[in-house]
Amino acid sequence: MKSEKNKIINLPLTKQDVLTLKVGDMVLINGQIVTGRDKLHKYLFNEKPSKKDIPFNLEGAVLYHCGPIIKKTPKGFRVVAGGPTTSMRVEMYEQRIISEYGLIGVMGKGGMGMQTLKALKENGCVYLHTIGGAAAYLAERVKRVAGVWKLEEFGMTEAMWILEVKDFPAIVTMDAHGRSLHEEIEKRSFREFKKLIG
Repeated sequence: MKSEKNKIINLPLTKQDVLTLKVGDMVLINGQIVTGRDKLHKYLFNEKPSKKDIPFNLEGAVLYHCGPIIKKTPKGFRVVAGGPTTSMRVEMYEQRIISEYGLIGVMGKGGMGMQTLKALKENGCVYLHTIGGAAAYLAERVKRVAGVWKLEEFGMTEAMWILEVKDFPAIVTMDAHGRSLHEEIEKRSFREFKKLIG
């Protein structure tokens, strides 16, 4: 839902745009995002395809950790469910992928580790946490499937889907200034736990 608290993100973004985003900012994303789960990350990491081999310019893009459910219709593809997957599954790959392909955003659920946080700061990139358990709602924010890459090789959920989204909701939980809300909550929780066990 739109409110005065929401920042509108119109993709693609520049690194200067990204530096204005801070942990806690609620955003609504407009434009084209791409999906990528384990197989795609592993492929980008190990095979290192050139930017011209990928049918989408990842420079300034948001990579969404999502294995969407897609229905083929007479008019093309339609997203039926588009919720996030757990981002830590691809922690070992993300630092290099952010650096090599010029991403300005990574989106999923649960946050990522220190290696990715370092890459966010070095490359001017943010981590966006979106709503888990709301796959159908998020699918409604996808206005068009603009393309797909590696469908036959990787299958529906692991392929890279190019999705045109409108008012796609997320919150910045790791920013390009080195701050991680996930790390802060973990430390705070540990302090409270230590108090409880005395």
